[in-house]
Amino acid sequence: MATEMEELISFLSSPSPQITKAAVDIVRGLTGSVEGMQSLANYSNSLLPALSRLITLPKEVSEAAAEALVNLSQNSSLAEAMVRLGLVKTTMDVLYKPECGIAQLLVMLLVNLTQLDAGVTAVLQIEDEKVHGLYVMKLVRSFCRTTHDSDDDAFEHVGSILVNISKQREGRKLLLDPKRGLLKQITRQFDSNSSLRKKGVSGTIRNCCFEAESQLQNLLLVSEFLWPALLLPVAGNKIYSEQDRSKMPLELGTALSIDREPVNDPEIRIQALEAIYLIILQDAGRRAFWSVNGPRIVQIGYEDEEDPKVMEAYEQLGSLLVHSSSAEEPSSETPQ
Repeated sequence: MATEMEELISFLSSPSPQITKAAVDIVRGLTGSVEGMQSLANYSNSLLPALSRLITLPKEVSEAAAEALVNLSQNSSLAEAMVRLGLVKTTMDVLYKPECGIAQLLVMLLVNLTQLDAGVTAVLQIEDEKVHGLYVMKLVRSFCRTTHDSDDDAFEHVGSILVNISKQREGRKLLLDPKRGLLKQITRQFDSNSSLRKKGVSGTIRNCCFEAESQLQNLLLVSEFLWPALLLPVAGNKIYSEQDRSKMPLELGTALSIDREPVNDPEIRIQALEAIYLIILQDAGRRAFWSVNGPRIVQIGYEDEEDPKVMEAYEQLGSLLVHSSSAEEPSSETPQ
């Protein structure tokens, strides 16, 4: 005899839209509590395929199914099962249907799934050379084209997906490929008013900088956008003197000649400083940093800094600038 939970899950495949809607609403409610999640997890073999099918339906059903999957995917075992089930492909297929009304939920689901190596592999499409990188290109295009001045920014969480992807070498290689031009598109999003977007951009850049030893040229190809994204968050609040600005490229000097909104998130400032550190470990990176008057910007920014952890990152960078011989030593950090 079927248990109540088995019966509930069977209703997710009911031919009656009303019964399906009622069942998926109950499942969504259960995923909002630890007890409910544990109960559902015991039936994941039948539950996950059913919810996967439901996200392909109209919004009145797919929204609840997507919310349930987002909640369930916070459990790493269930997330692994979703990846094995092919949910990354299903999610991407639904996300790019013209009638999709649950884009933000689907992007959040991908954020959770790409916290797993298998999820990153699926999004990168590593196993299929013909389409390798297509999903990422689509996501970057959506990230860069959607508005980020409204409350309904369906693709702002793509920044978190990019951070997750860039933790893996294959992901960094894809993002740094100059033929695809993805890093340039991503870096330009640092101008956004959204802190979440800024954090996604800074985290992605920082992780990509772990390839500086072999990919410095590709990083510096986008220096017009890279240096402002890395230096403006750590430049402090002062208006810079004309003498200091005269040694900077126009886009940096102009930004530092006026009052500007500070980057209040200390994590973004730390990521920027760590990215600069990784770049200037290389001789050519250090020369490029000096060419934009980077040391002066870091010096002034440090004077304004109050957060102890950010100050520590400034000091690590300053030590490397002073003792340039340290530039040959490998960094012990890893992408995060």
